[in-house]
Order: sequence, then C-alpha cells, then structure tokens
Amino acid sequence: MELVVPGDNRTRELSSRESAEIDRSIRAAEALCRFEFSVFIGTAEGDTRAYAQRLHASLVAPARSLLLLVDPTVRAIEVVTGTEVRRHLTDREVELAVLQLQSDFVAGDFVGGLTRGIAMLAEHAKPQHTLHAGS
Repeated sequence: MELVVPGDNRTRELSSRESAEIDRSIRAAEALCRFEFSVFIGTAEGDTRAYAQRLHASLVAPARSLLLLVDPTVRAIEVVTGTEVRRHLTDREVELAVLQLQSDFVAGDFVGGLTRGIAMLAEHAKPQHTLHAGS
C-alpha cells in the first residue's frame, strides 16, 4: 500500500507497523459487525466510484462486504456496500464516517483516520439486537 504524504506529492509505502494497524482495525470491524471489510489504498483506474464498484463486485461475498477505497493522489474516498450491509448501514452513517476520514487526513493522520473510519462503519453496521415481547 502506498501513502501520499500530506502537503506534497511524494508517495511512500506504508510501514509494516502502519499496515498491521490497519489490518487489526479491519479484523476488529469484521468481528464487531460480522461483515467483510476490504480496504484499497492506491490509484484508481479511471473514475474512482466505478473502480470501487468493480473491486467490490470481485470480492468473494460482495453482498456481505464493504469496500473502502482511498485514492490519495486525487483525494478520493469511496465506500461501496453490499446488499446485506445496506440493511444495517445507512447512507448518512457512511457520510459521517467519510467526514471523519477526511478530517483526520487533513490533519495529517492517515492511519488513525482509517482505523477510526473503519471502526465507525463497523459500529453503525452492527446488527441491532432487539427484544421481542411475547403475546
């Protein structure tokens, strides 16, 4: 994975510590909400939304998956959710997570932004447990 350093046009590889931190946040998110998370960091080929949708469609279980694409070179963030995920995660909740990502990225905290954004998405996607009153 590559990272664009805020404030200039250089890219650098994520360190093994940064990659491990992102991986841990993905695993924690999957454990919390029981959906599959995928993160793509890099340059999208063509339109970022269309590229994210193609990546999402290629996943093993797209209906139960959420794909987060971050293209630092054009400063794009895309979130694609499968049909099962959309039953639990609203567009507004996705927008809030993207705002968190953008805010952290602007502040220069790329990895922290990703981990917080992933955690927010998972928390919102977590199925709500309801108690049913008997008749």
